[in-house]
Amino acid sequence: MELYFAPMEGITTCLYRRIHAEIFPGTDRYYAPFLAPDGQGNCRSSSLRDILPENNADIDLVPQILCNRPEAFLRVARLLADMGYREVNLNVGCPSSTVVPKHKGAGMLLDLNSLDIFLAEVFSRCPLRISVKTRLGMESAAEFPAILEIYNRYPIHQLIIHARDRNGMYKSEPDLAAFAAAYRESRAPVCYNGNLFSPASLQTVLAAAPELNAAMLGRGAVTDPALFRRLRGGAPLCAEELAEFLRRLEAAFLSAGIPEHYALARLKEIWFYTIHMFPGSPKGAKAINKAQSLADYHAAADRLLQNNFSPTAAFSG
Repeated sequence: MELYFAPMEGITTCLYRRIHAEIFPGTDRYYAPFLAPDGQGNCRSSSLRDILPENNADIDLVPQILCNRPEAFLRVARLLADMGYREVNLNVGCPSSTVVPKHKGAGMLLDLNSLDIFLAEVFSRCPLRISVKTRLGMESAAEFPAILEIYNRYPIHQLIIHARDRNGMYKSEPDLAAFAAAYRESRAPVCYNGNLFSPASLQTVLAAAPELNAAMLGRGAVTDPALFRRLRGGAPLCAEELAEFLRRLEAAFLSAGIPEHYALARLKEIWFYTIHMFPGSPKGAKAINKAQSLADYHAAADRLLQNNFSPTAAFSG
């Protein structure tokens, strides 16, 4: 089975991806946090730097675009083709309240006729193969047969299905029955996404779709950076590996010129997930959140790593 690292805005940057790939090899593909072009197809320079090939050497990376205007999408796709990319991923899954009202991300599912027109335009002119990351609907998975009817009109390279509707955000249980039905009916190869935190959770998905051959991990992989290895039957994460991973991330942030307070904020964001590997440690979590300097952060993190680490704990919500 192929295992992919989902894009997580603000976390899985090129610095994170490179260090993760070095310490925890075995991820088949990484997806970059989305590029969000304006109406003319212009993207922030920081977003473009993140996907430069020289910043992602030896990594199989797929850039993602969050966009609902064909011309803007195509302009970015041409730029990516010039960089040497062969695939681009269309985000039809982001459930954020800042994205959906603009009819972007999962908001594209609000108007299926517009989605159809958009796909017709980009598939007829895009120089790259296109994969799509989608939700099952806005309010209910019952919407997905009509959505899939549209997807099936186009040569989608891979359909990555987050097995929730938009209203479920990241809290509701994945709808495995709806996913299995979509898997059977999709003309495009399907990848599963949603609540993969352990080998047992992957087995639950495979029980619903036994022939599935691709899965995407997001929050589970940030919680446990060795989760890809565990899903392949390898050893669980050890405290020493996690400590090295965090040390190298911090060093990379500082070497890249990121000010200390921003580097600290990025580390805290990662710890929002990683803390779930330390069950029963509310004081440790508070100490990391309250840290005002890297010295304070080091003291709090070291205490946790030495005393409270649980290699098979998992993120639960």
